[in-house]
Amino acid sequence: MNEIITRIQDIEREQRRREQSPLARYNKGKVHAKQMAFHRCLKRNRWVFGGNRSGKTECGAVETVWLARGIHPFRPNKKDVCCWVVSLSQQVQRDVAQQKILYYLDKSWIADIVMVSGSKSSPEYGVIDCIAIRNVFGGISKIAFKSCEAGREKFQGTSLDFVWFDEEPPQDVYEECRMRILDRKGHIFGTMTPLKGLSWVYDEIYLNKHRSKEVWYEFMEWNDNPFLSKEELELMTESMSETALESRRYGRFTQNGGLVYAEFSEANVIEPRDIPEEWQDAISVDPGLNNPLSCHWYARDFDGNVYVIAEHYEAKRDIAYHAEKIKEISERLNWKKDRFNRLSVLMDSAADQRTLNGVRSTAELFAEQGISVNTRVNKGLYAGINRVKALLKPLNGPPKLYIFRSCVNMIREIKGYFWGNGDAPVKKDDHAMDELRYYVCNLDERTAPKPAKTLIQLDKERLIRKARGDKL
Repeated sequence: MNEIITRIQDIEREQRRREQSPLARYNKGKVHAKQMAFHRCLKRNRWVFGGNRSGKTECGAVETVWLARGIHPFRPNKKDVCCWVVSLSQQVQRDVAQQKILYYLDKSWIADIVMVSGSKSSPEYGVIDCIAIRNVFGGISKIAFKSCEAGREKFQGTSLDFVWFDEEPPQDVYEECRMRILDRKGHIFGTMTPLKGLSWVYDEIYLNKHRSKEVWYEFMEWNDNPFLSKEELELMTESMSETALESRRYGRFTQNGGLVYAEFSEANVIEPRDIPEEWQDAISVDPGLNNPLSCHWYARDFDGNVYVIAEHYEAKRDIAYHAEKIKEISERLNWKKDRFNRLSVLMDSAADQRTLNGVRSTAELFAEQGISVNTRVNKGLYAGINRVKALLKPLNGPPKLYIFRSCVNMIREIKGYFWGNGDAPVKKDDHAMDELRYYVCNLDERTAPKPAKTLIQLDKERLIRKARGDKL
């Protein structure tokens, strides 16, 4: 009899726990009207354009959990659901989408977690690769997390039931994900604050230039979220410009996008200091004649920290002048040379091109001045930008990119580097930004050199070889 009573009490406790869970509270009143409009919509391409804290990410996470669990109240449910959650970077994934999904996902539903980094016992502190969820139909659903910084190629091959974009992805990633849902007649949805201005999303979704019957969108703003206090809204409104309010409060598209490197701060700027010779890594150049030529010297320690230690930045000068300046600064830094005793620099592949009248290429003109040019650089725009972002503000710990305060032109450019109307930065005053991207896109693994052997170690090795009968 006592066992029956205990069992009944356990069932009642479990029922109360589930009724008080975040997902249950969302269902019973936490959801607001525009979030519910999103959940009820049966279109295959749905987007929420929302200001910060308008509830857009909340409804994206709940939608994902409902579909994976097989308990969506308005859509047909199925077992063995396979989906992707796409974030701009692993850091954004960990701090936003991943956190929200774990918040709404009952732990008893989780069959397994695969981690990219961190421990599965505390997944909220690491980066998750995939979560396996017990579906109510007896199957196992998989929520996999993807990062835009990995590039379009990492989004190939898989058939999916749906994709959630947490914030605006690059257009090529979006198009690749559309191919992934084709086999299963799946759907996609996005929740984003339009900080990049009039980008491809403005044309493809908001304007719906292809007149697709499956495209749907909704705008959410602070007043749509009844759980934000009026006092807090007033304080936030007073502290923002009119342009910032358009996107960050109302979720509206504006002509001008935000900063490309919003992660940059004073923590990334340091006073000049002596750099060990073995840290010397590369010289990167964005050539210009009438426009400025931007050249920076990059060092890297054996913990992966990058240092921008010197710059040459000047316009309206010829290659002979620039080459001489590069040599002067390199001499002052005691910079390394290649096996032919020449300086070597990274440069855009366009430097190999000759003009129609047969004039020598930029690379050839630098070679005549005694500077070797390596044009085999990876100059991928979005991948490069995201690698710079990851160095400016990593997932964990302090910055990995430091700029000497004396590099005034790079600091000026990075502070004024804005997104343009398309899915790319404004092509203006970006010479240092281009050659910074060339450099970070071509970083390889670096290991500390092995220390020189001591006399004792050398003598010991000699005795061992002698004992073996080796020739000395």
